[in-house]
Amino acid sequence: MKILMVAIPNHHFFQWVNQLKDSGHEIYWFDITDGGPKVERINWVHQIKGWKQRFNFPFRQGLKSKMPRLYKMIQKIRERDTKVVFEKIIEDLKPDIVHCFEMKLAGMPILDILEKKDNIKFIYSSWGSDMYAYQELGLSKNEVESFLTRVDFLITDCKRDYKIAGENGFKNTFLGVFPGNGGIYFEKEFIKETADRNIILIKGYEDGVGKAIKVIESLELVSSNLLKDLKIVVYSADLKVKKRIEESSFLNSLDIKILSRNKFISNAELLKIMGESIIHVGNSISDGMPNVLLESMGMGAFPIQSNPGNVTEEVIKNGINGFIIEQPLDNLAIAKLIENAIKNIELRTSAQEYNTNFIAENYNRKHLQKSIVKLYEKVLFNKN
Repeated sequence: MKILMVAIPNHHFFQWVNQLKDSGHEIYWFDITDGGPKVERINWVHQIKGWKQRFNFPFRQGLKSKMPRLYKMIQKIRERDTKVVFEKIIEDLKPDIVHCFEMKLAGMPILDILEKKDNIKFIYSSWGSDMYAYQELGLSKNEVESFLTRVDFLITDCKRDYKIAGENGFKNTFLGVFPGNGGIYFEKEFIKETADRNIILIKGYEDGVGKAIKVIESLELVSSNLLKDLKIVVYSADLKVKKRIEESSFLNSLDIKILSRNKFISNAELLKIMGESIIHVGNSISDGMPNVLLESMGMGAFPIQSNPGNVTEEVIKNGINGFIIEQPLDNLAIAKLIENAIKNIELRTSAQEYNTNFIAENYNRKHLQKSIVKLYEKVLFNKN
């Protein structure tokens, strides 16, 4: 089987596609953004890169900053049209399946070609805020309905987005709910007992959707007696978050570490930190099923997570195996959740047992691999 993947360069995509290694299928990846060199971690995949620019020219960055209008004119001549390139790839490869990851960036640019090539089976994987906040991402309802009409097979990372797709005209085959990264691999030896954990772990996105600064503000309302013997780690921290922490005399009196968003941290290293964490806090106003939420639960950290579109309720029973942030902009409410979680070791112990078992049963990477490989076989032989 010949499968053409269409996606931006993304950690979760790389993890998903690696589930197909040694499956016997020919896998191609059209890098829709043509960003960066070939990706070594998926070096077994046929990577279609270097397609965007017809030619290079010297002093490009200087021209871009000093003469932006001239730069744009040159770019129009210099850049190849995505649709033209993609159509040529389709004609040359003749793939059995096209699988698109994410709608706006990866799906919409190739929709016109796929509408012409309606004999090719088309899978779409919805990610993050893809379906939930399509209007905020700049897509109209008509555009989404046109896209979903062409989609033959749908995968989502939560139940919520399957419902939203149905409300926007999707009527074909739903392949199921899968984590966007194809599953999680857990190092059990890194999962510490509840009493041996000493880290408060915070996702540091502050990008309009991510609201990490509200979590940082909430820490300033937590009793210093609860925090003084703990480590605080803020990972994937945006510059605004880093600056806010550095400006806080209270936070700088604590043992706090910032891992910047632009600094690479391996997934294995992050899982190890999660295995040492008392709690993991993720706060946003729009998302799908966050992979880091599932990872932190699987590594035994008590989850405190926002609930856009009620998606978090699919895995967290509030007050039983985690806390749901009902008001992501209310730093006092978040502070109370953090305090309650730190104080209640019995709750965290029972939640850890439940969560590690639940995630291992439902999101284990090894278990999901067979299902993901079979998924493509189902698509190929489906008459949809």
